[in-house]
Amino acid sequence: MTEKNTETVSDLDYSLSAAKAKKIDAPRLPYRPKNPVNYRPKIGLIGAGGITRSHLSAYKAAGYDVAVICNRTLERAEQRAAEFYPDAKVTTNFEEVLADESIEVLDIATHPAERVSLIERALNAGRHVLSQKPFVLDIEVGRRLVDLANAKGVKLAVNQNGRWAPHMSYMREAVRAGLIGNVNSVHCDIHWNHNWIAGTPFDDINDLILSDFGVHWFDFILSITGCRAKSVYARFARSVDQTAKPPLFAQVVIELEAGQASLIFDGGTVIGARDSTFIAGSEGSLESIGSDLDNQQVKLTTQRGESIPDLKGNWFKDGFHGTMAELLCAIEEERTPLNDAARNLSSLELCFAALRSAEEGVSVAI
Repeated sequence: MTEKNTETVSDLDYSLSAAKAKKIDAPRLPYRPKNPVNYRPKIGLIGAGGITRSHLSAYKAAGYDVAVICNRTLERAEQRAAEFYPDAKVTTNFEEVLADESIEVLDIATHPAERVSLIERALNAGRHVLSQKPFVLDIEVGRRLVDLANAKGVKLAVNQNGRWAPHMSYMREAVRAGLIGNVNSVHCDIHWNHNWIAGTPFDDINDLILSDFGVHWFDFILSITGCRAKSVYARFARSVDQTAKPPLFAQVVIELEAGQASLIFDGGTVIGARDSTFIAGSEGSLESIGSDLDNQQVKLTTQRGESIPDLKGNWFKDGFHGTMAELLCAIEEERTPLNDAARNLSSLELCFAALRSAEEGVSVAI
């Protein structure tokens, strides 16, 4: 007589609890900005707005040679030069910069509307260009600039500085090294207070959270998953007590080829800010969490165990150093930079599709 199975549902383990992984040393990955070996060109900064203080601070720390600062208002150019590069020439004349053949690389950091013409003239003059983000506001214009750079034999890169934030850069390099296998999903959620824009020019940009801030995360997801995005669904929302005019909340769901990704932006989190990222792969996972964009702890988990790298640096200095360093290394090594404009167009296509989705309330194909 066969004994009956007396096991009940309550006896079975249906929990999703994970076994504790043993602690192992974190792999050493090239996540910090790397300077070129010998190439030290003269750099021209075009535009001297507030964000360029971060550009110049990073360049000075890296030992780069900023030889000229050009700005529509001479006093602002003089201010930047006095603070960071006292020997740099200052001018309001962009053509004067182009006429100086010793200037090989231009960091064009003006507003988007002015930038297209400046980039085009710089490329036609045979200069390598680092463009401030967002690269362009029209994909076809971006393609035309990419084609022009190729025709002139020069490099065109984009200042997507979030790629070199230490935690983002380490996770990207871990994926590139194949440490977690095939990437199945990427999820980022950022909770912080963006009400600081109230009363500033940013207050008049209705899609600010996705178009200006969120573009870093669209670019990050593309740097992790490649061009696998199939469609995107996005929504905006306002908080009850926000002081800024644009919606400070946004959600984005991205359908990937064989995978998924999501973004959550809570721009009205007044107390208890948090920023976290989770990447699931076929052979492991990556997690980063912290109180803000600079204070992040990354954890890599594989079958071998769990490791927490001791990350150095911070977003702004490493981010702005990293974008220029990658361009300079690419010029020296005669290769395509990781932040080249052609790849950045894929990030912008994803961003623009999300904006359209939020406006129309429908899923938008990429």
